[in-house]
Amino acid sequence: MIWANLAVDDLARTTKFYTDLGFKLNCSPNDQLTSFIIGENQFVIHFFLKKVLQANMKIEISDAQSAAEILFSLSAESKEQVDQWATDVTKAGGKLLSPPEAFGEGYYGFMFADPDGHRFNVFHM
Repeated sequence: MIWANLAVDDLARTTKFYTDLGFKLNCSPNDQLTSFIIGENQFVIHFFLKKVLQANMKIEISDAQSAAEILFSLSAESKEQVDQWATDVTKAGGKLLSPPEAFGEGYYGFMFADPDGHRFNVFHM
């Protein structure tokens, strides 16, 4: 099994953002983390309060607002679904880093950041 652990500043904001995008909660949020299941393969992303994750990692956590730590990719079934994702991300409080557009041969997508700066791209190929 593999999952991701990311640092956030506000658990309630993070829970609302990903719930608004339709992601399924992995467990009930608590005072240290909120967790979601993403995609058909049930990839889990835990979002820990930064101070909790920092204490357990014993190293500095990068500032996701100013540096890319990782880019998660989400697949879409159509160009229309990509466009809908862009609308939903904006409504939920995310920031579009690039608009939906064609790129490469046969690709269409965009990049966004969640409220804590974690980066994702959504694309159809």
